[in-house]
Amino acid sequence: MPDTDSAPEDLGAPQSFLVLADGTPVYDRAGDRVGTVAHVLAGDQEDIFHGLVVKTGDGHRYAAADQVDGIYAHGVIVAVPAGRLPEPSEDAAAENDSLGDGLRRAWKWLVQPK
Repeated sequence: MPDTDSAPEDLGAPQSFLVLADGTPVYDRAGDRVGTVAHVLAGDQEDIFHGLVVKTGDGHRYAAADQVDGIYAHGVIVAVPAGRLPEPSEDAAAENDSLGDGLRRAWKWLVQPK
């Protein structure tokens, strides 16, 4: 039986965030499974990738665009382990304004009616 907690050797061809599907596995650089893609955060008007809402075993986390090392056909690689990804927050206070903005966007997506 294959190990589902580590990345397969070949994640496939690089993909655009525009076609990244919810439920796609997310791995850290070490190949450990972080979780799955819950939602892609992007600017609708500008086609700008802001980051990912990642569903982990400990709840939802936010991976900013600069923490995403690669998007592939069969998985995403992020730069940090799940425990180091921040939780989305309505009151995100961050030294980096873009991180705080991303955390608030992720929070808004999580609380909006589906």
